[in-house]
Amino acid sequence: MNNLYKTKHELWLKILFSSFAIDDEAIKSKLYDFSQMAFRHLKWMAEAILSQNEEYDYDRDMVLYKRESVFEVLTALKEEILQAQKHYKEGALFQRILSDEAYLLDYIDTLLGNEQNNQKIEAFSMKNRLKKLEQTSLMSLTMFLFEESYKEYELIMVYAYMQQRTNNLKQYDVFQDLIDESHFHLKSFANMMAKLGILALPRPLHELSYKITDLEKFIEEGIKEEEAAKEMCRELSASIDDEELSKFFDFIDAQENYHIELMKRLLPNG
Repeated sequence: MNNLYKTKHELWLKILFSSFAIDDEAIKSKLYDFSQMAFRHLKWMAEAILSQNEEYDYDRDMVLYKRESVFEVLTALKEEILQAQKHYKEGALFQRILSDEAYLLDYIDTLLGNEQNNQKIEAFSMKNRLKKLEQTSLMSLTMFLFEESYKEYELIMVYAYMQQRTNNLKQYDVFQDLIDESHFHLKSFANMMAKLGILALPRPLHELSYKITDLEKFIEEGIKEEEAAKEMCRELSASIDDEELSKFFDFIDAQENYHIELMKRLLPNG
């Protein structure tokens, strides 16, 4: 089951990053919805694995290939889904997964049947389509996006791992809020990266990142990281000569404030 979990982990990322790579807002939105379904599949698979007193990890081998057209992205995604399905097992969980994926495959086939959908992919082109920024601002933004997209992916996976291992309802709810918030931030940052032509997959996690033995220490360090992220947001907002982008980073900065409040609830006196 761990190997199958790894396959589904990679498939979730492939659907997710297909949505980031494609510019068409309707296709992007639909694929992102399917990626959220795929993430729920992961959650249910984790529950099934743990219920059998087995374990899973976050190892992965996937590569984010630099496709040049929407049809290349969709054709590759279709093949990845069909390959994954060869390894599915019997039971209600995999019947649900197969049903969801059948609908996604049908959607992909519908898109592939209309040549107008075959637009060029610019997400890997190194072409800045976001804003005309000064070189210093562009470099600062680029560094921020690479660092923070990894951080948000890491937080999604770490909180999901911890959520599966708590019987405390308060902790479970806080973990869910933090997972949902990190999904939104990852989506925002990755779509910006695509607009800059630098879309990239976050690096894999080392098991020491998510196998947390001291929750209190982990939360305290996480709060420090959130404070550092807030400072980066403030610096970007002040340095970028673009009102729309500055407002966006002020918005993210304000959200980080509440993330810290949520994290404090996980502390013994929270």
